[in-house]
Amino acid sequence: MSNLEAAPAELACRGGGPYTGGVEVLTARDVPLGGPRAMPVRRTLPQRQRSLIGAWCFADHYGPDDVAATGGMVVAPHPHTGLQTVSWLFAGEIEHRDSLGTRALVRPGELNLMTSGHGIAHSEVSTDATTVLHGVQLWVALPDSDRHSAPAFGHYAGLPAADLDGATARVFLGKLAGLESPVPTYTPLLGAEIVLAAHARLSLPVEPSHEHGVLVDAGPVSLSGTRLERSELGYLPPGSVTAELANLTGDPARVLLLGGAPFTEDIVMWWNFVGRSHEEIVAFRETWEAELDQFGRVEGYQGTPRRIPAPPLPNARLKPRSRP
Repeated sequence: MSNLEAAPAELACRGGGPYTGGVEVLTARDVPLGGPRAMPVRRTLPQRQRSLIGAWCFADHYGPDDVAATGGMVVAPHPHTGLQTVSWLFAGEIEHRDSLGTRALVRPGELNLMTSGHGIAHSEVSTDATTVLHGVQLWVALPDSDRHSAPAFGHYAGLPAADLDGATARVFLGKLAGLESPVPTYTPLLGAEIVLAAHARLSLPVEPSHEHGVLVDAGPVSLSGTRLERSELGYLPPGSVTAELANLTGDPARVLLLGGAPFTEDIVMWWNFVGRSHEEIVAFRETWEAELDQFGRVEGYQGTPRRIPAPPLPNARLKPRSRP
């Protein structure tokens, strides 16, 4: 998914973070995704309060949206560098096309994982079969040792799932509750969808050397005693041995549990690029605007415009943010 903000800020983010308090609550901001009627998304990462959870560096939460009213998702070809895109749906269907020649559909419970490496372009369009669109789009920052690798795409169905005590879990990245995803990652990561029955409580063992975030899709829920409303993200610092979840409603609640080893590298994020310096970001933008071979071509996309132009760069450079 593209960041379609007209004036995206350049974010220089320091890796890692010594935060040792309790649950930190990150509140989403509304961002128009574009399309005929500007489908809205709710963004919790990045923000001034926190830019990274492990290598997770971007989180958009959208829907459930009536496609007849919003126009659905129509994202023309656009570039990425230095990251992976993780597409996860609760409802609907999205067609992915990329400059590797890939055409793939993503459906609920299935994972689309695109690795940009040194450069890739892709488009995303909700299909005609979609009446309600509901899901999340996540980005993972690639470590310096791997960010210049060749681009790649993987589609994964049949991901491991299990019934827990009053809940169900499906793990799309990493390990949780005896489940292990077959999807390879460049840094230690966790990604899981958890559905809690009405008023259910669940104590999940987590890796204490990792940091974790709980994004609420349907709630409210409690994370280790802290109430989280819908679309809020609760952050657990390293040192936590369990994630204590409680559904505060009489209806099923759903969350995404994201985690990973603290990402210790400083990164620069702007628009759809993750790099290491302002100069790199400028070069990526110039290459995309010149339609050079670094990003390739997306074949088969029928929409207008045929590709998303890069917005103007900000007037000032930003220093890396201090750690929270």
